[in-house]
Amino acid sequence: MNSTIAQLKNRFAQALTAAFGAAYGATDPILVPASNPKFGDYQANVSLSLAKPLGKAPRAIAEEIVQQLDVADLCETPTVAGPGFINLTLKTSYLESQIKAIQSDPRLGVAPIAHPQRVIVDYPSPNIAKEMHVGHLRPAIIGDCIARILEFIGHDVLRISHIGDWGTPFGMLIAYLRAAYPEALTANESLDLGDLSTFYRQAKQRFDANEGFREAARLSVVQLQAGDEETLRAWKIVCELSSRSYRVIYDLMGIAHVLERGESFYNPLLESVVEDLKATGLLVEDNGAQCVFLEGFTNKEGKPLPLIVQKSDGGYNYATTDLAAIRYRVKEDKVQRVIYPVGMEQTNHFAQIFQVGRRAGWITEAVEFIHAPFGLVLGEDNKKLKTRSGEAVRLQDLLDEAIAHARTDLEARLKEEERQETADFIAHASQVTGISAIKYADLSQNRTSNYIFSYDKMLSLQGNTAPYMLYAYVRVQGISRKGQIDFEQLGANAAIVLKDESELTLAKHLLQLDEILAQIDQDLLPNRLCQYLFELSQKFNRFYEQCPILDADEPLRTSRLILADLTARSLKLGLSLLGIPVLERM
Repeated sequence: MNSTIAQLKNRFAQALTAAFGAAYGATDPILVPASNPKFGDYQANVSLSLAKPLGKAPRAIAEEIVQQLDVADLCETPTVAGPGFINLTLKTSYLESQIKAIQSDPRLGVAPIAHPQRVIVDYPSPNIAKEMHVGHLRPAIIGDCIARILEFIGHDVLRISHIGDWGTPFGMLIAYLRAAYPEALTANESLDLGDLSTFYRQAKQRFDANEGFREAARLSVVQLQAGDEETLRAWKIVCELSSRSYRVIYDLMGIAHVLERGESFYNPLLESVVEDLKATGLLVEDNGAQCVFLEGFTNKEGKPLPLIVQKSDGGYNYATTDLAAIRYRVKEDKVQRVIYPVGMEQTNHFAQIFQVGRRAGWITEAVEFIHAPFGLVLGEDNKKLKTRSGEAVRLQDLLDEAIAHARTDLEARLKEEERQETADFIAHASQVTGISAIKYADLSQNRTSNYIFSYDKMLSLQGNTAPYMLYAYVRVQGISRKGQIDFEQLGANAAIVLKDESELTLAKHLLQLDEILAQIDQDLLPNRLCQYLFELSQKFNRFYEQCPILDADEPLRTSRLILADLTARSLKLGLSLLGIPVLERM
């Protein structure tokens, strides 16, 4: 994306270079931009290294450059500060024209990327045989957000869940299905087997209590791997039950449709993966197992660490399946980038399989495989979030609890304000607020950091929280209702007039969205967007407090309504990229 800020930086750099050439007959100045220059304020530093060859002080050099600087169409008169800083400040008229340009743009000035890629974002990889828990929270939220942003800026995004749908855990569930629901194996239609948690719990109880059942479970695994037709039918029924369970959670979280491509998908390809590695000379037999010895990884004895791709008994493991996925994604999906939002603890695993993929020739310069690691979700005791009994918290329970907390807060506020609302309004607002609070609390953190899970903090109406963002959006809708304003009917020819400092500050911030999204495209850090939205809400609230809107005279009234509308649209767009819907009232 060639963002507004990027264009300005390039324009300033070109102007400074030309000015230096005009002043000194050279075209290679050492002009250093200040770190993180803000939109509307740019600073070039005349390096001290110029002083000696030119025989002048940096400030004198800067003053001579300013005399030649041609940026009158963009900036106020440049000034020199300190020992040699050239300060450039955008003209108000330029800001007004830029705000006017995005008023009618549904993308708010964010142009599609010039060179789109085909990208795979790897979604949570739950084991079909078990329920989703808190460990699946971050990959679901972060993966969905990254996919939304990349898709919005123009990339072709495939959302794929590499689910664990094969292996020994299925023996227990298949055996239980046969024992408790034998009719399911012959029925033409799917039977109601209840929910996954009850099904799994009942199967586990029988497995723990009955040796005969445990033997039946082990036999079911053997039959599954051998491709027995009835066992495969039972396996598919269990997979469908799990998929329905996951879909309920994904729907509640607002997660877009995900293509499930599990371990079973790659199972027929594992043998050819081993053959490919053997053909490249990478495979070495070690104690009967087929391995690739890794560069840069050593065991306790300091010798190269082997990555096992085929066990001594002929079986395969997770690494083999992941290698098959790498090869398939390059050769069949024809991607240019694959992103794995997976916990920090898997860093070595990804470094190892990516190394093997490169050495095998599957990963080339034309495709990028990225592990986007994230930290842990901690309880308020600063330890991994768990139940009182020490188990991982069920994701469904976590979401239900957030909605309940949001409902309690909303009902208390309605009582305090003596407002009457329908049951549907309360249910909808509670669900949106509760789920949004969880998602925003996660995404607002640098993904590489751990964070403490606290319902009270994430549901607060103050601070960098989802409710604070939602409330800023609602405030604009309140202006619309109070003044009976249809923002879509604001005049296309209406002038933008920026008088107050808070208006200028808000306008500058509104024009930075494309730059923020361009940065996320590079570093995959969604917290940048959260920080942008938080600062946008703060700047709008300051503008709202300092500048009358509905009571202002024209043309200020319409101009300020346009600023308010652009704020709401930016919030709505930004929140949607985080996977968060807005509320018209709270």
